[in-house]
Amino acid sequence: TALLRRAGMEINAKRVQRLWRQEGLKVVRRQRKRQRLGSSEGGTQRKRAERVNHVWSYDFIFDQTEDGRRLKWLPICDEFSRELVALEVERRMEARDVIRILDAAVAERGCAPEFIRSDNGPEFVALAVQDWIERRGFKTLYIKPGSPWQNAYSESFNSRFRDEFLNRESFASVLEAKVLGKQHRHWHNRERPHSSLDYQTPAEYAAAQTNRSDGGCAPPNPALLAAAAFGGTKGSSAQKAAT
Repeated sequence: TALLRRAGMEINAKRVQRLWRQEGLKVVRRQRKRQRLGSSEGGTQRKRAERVNHVWSYDFIFDQTEDGRRLKWLPICDEFSRELVALEVERRMEARDVIRILDAAVAERGCAPEFIRSDNGPEFVALAVQDWIERRGFKTLYIKPGSPWQNAYSESFNSRFRDEFLNRESFASVLEAKVLGKQHRHWHNRERPHSSLDYQTPAEYAAAQTNRSDGGCAPPNPALLAAAAFGGTKGSSAQKAAT
């Protein structure tokens, strides 16, 4: 309904819902809010995003190409603005791929977040990933094992990502998935209104946050960056430029 109204149509919400049901389309079921808080300091209930680039979150979601081979997607979300900071897909992803994707996201945004939230998957807790994050000056927020609700924004995004994209598209190859994923990221950030953002798009909402002076960017750790430049872990060209 919000998309139709943004396009200039005068439409009744109940009529849209009735047509939606008649066509057999999925109507999102209202769910009770969970009361459980969890005990992990890394959960969304303990550390809430207060500005753009304050907290990012990420988690993997899986699909497949037409030949049945696996696709592994990694969306990265800004929890405050709901922006899709990055959306990458490969057949497989390891710690070095997580670093590469994070590095590109930081370079595109012009800064790192203050925190990044994830579960305790091996790709996220790998020492190489933790060292890279520390060098860039932000911190990890690991949720309690077996408590996906503590990474609520990633869980919510991945659910909608499957409904709005993965369940509607058929991928002949990884390349096709990458191209369509790039289009979906643009649509999500610049065309899809969010009810939690007063029906603004994530890009519109982020642009409206004029009260921030630095965009919430976390400064890199100069000592660790210098150590990395002189015999430490090798970084990408974007990392070296940041030093």
